[in-house]
Amino acid sequence: MDQGRGCNRHACHRRGAAARHRRLRCWLLALCCWLPFGAEAARLIEDSAGRKVAIPERIERVYAAGPPASILVYVLAPDKLTGWPRAPRKDERPYLAPATRDLPETGRLTGRGNTTNLEVMLRTRPDLIIDFGAVNATYVSLADQVQAQTGIPYLLIDGRFEQTPAALRLVGDILGVGDRGEARASEVEALLTTLDDVLATIPERERPRVYMARGPNGLETGLKGSINTEIIERAGGRNVADPGDASLRRGIVQVSVEQVIVANPDTIITWDPNFYRGVWRDPLWAGIEAVQRQRVFLSPLVPFGWIDRPPSLNRIIGLKWLASLFYPDQMPMDLRAETRAFYRRFYHVDLDDNTLEQLLQWTQGHPPN
Repeated sequence: MDQGRGCNRHACHRRGAAARHRRLRCWLLALCCWLPFGAEAARLIEDSAGRKVAIPERIERVYAAGPPASILVYVLAPDKLTGWPRAPRKDERPYLAPATRDLPETGRLTGRGNTTNLEVMLRTRPDLIIDFGAVNATYVSLADQVQAQTGIPYLLIDGRFEQTPAALRLVGDILGVGDRGEARASEVEALLTTLDDVLATIPERERPRVYMARGPNGLETGLKGSINTEIIERAGGRNVADPGDASLRRGIVQVSVEQVIVANPDTIITWDPNFYRGVWRDPLWAGIEAVQRQRVFLSPLVPFGWIDRPPSLNRIIGLKWLASLFYPDQMPMDLRAETRAFYRRFYHVDLDDNTLEQLLQWTQGHPPN
């Protein structure tokens, strides 16, 4: 009887798999019927991986393969976004354009914890799939596979921060909002140029020594050169989590409080409110210079993080904020005015005074009451 049940389970599994394949074929057939005949595949685009991809002349609906891509599309053309990889949470919704707050959760095709499949993606009826981030053999293979299976053009856009202006111009042109893409790209270029001019006058030894505290105990951090600390380093901070050997791995690591004490950073950046509230009263951290000087800063997280979470265009306001913290004389910033303007230009939302204060209340390093 056990063997019989096992056979039945295998048979059910085979029938279930066959049913899923039939559903996918139906979706593909429906998609082919829905796409205009002779498609509009009027343009040949070369993406950041060097792939030649035929796309429709007019793009109306875009599927974002992951969170970084969703922000890129949202900044440039929020009306074309088919959904969010993760639906906005309650505290994030006031910081998004009203028309986008209720877009469906579509999952993600890329990255750890990918949560979608082709059936889910096809239901959104996209004209185009965009991924924004790493461009390597793994992502090229995925893009080619999905494009072949669905017939939907799939573009890979280089997500390295230094390539942000190029990404904005390319995707702005693709989505028919070239003027907006150019305006945002020029803004980023001007910020980077100004920052480079400032950093050229400040010797390395005089730059702040910064620790990135992640998690509720602050003992998770990003090594120098990791994407998680890229904005801190680009703003002119010296990451104290420096392995010294450039050949060593980069990324997130666990450290001990003794290691932080030895490194003795003069500035701590965190995005974890629990760590931020507790660090001021923790005797283990009390002797660290950053705590003594009240230079522990809580990065905003809504609707997207200012440091990473995810690593996309949301880091632009984070770069400006960090530069003003590190070099207040050379990079002065009216934080409220700049934040309000950034959220209007990039996130298409006007922040009222209360919403703005909630966002910025712990960005200046004062211990909470």
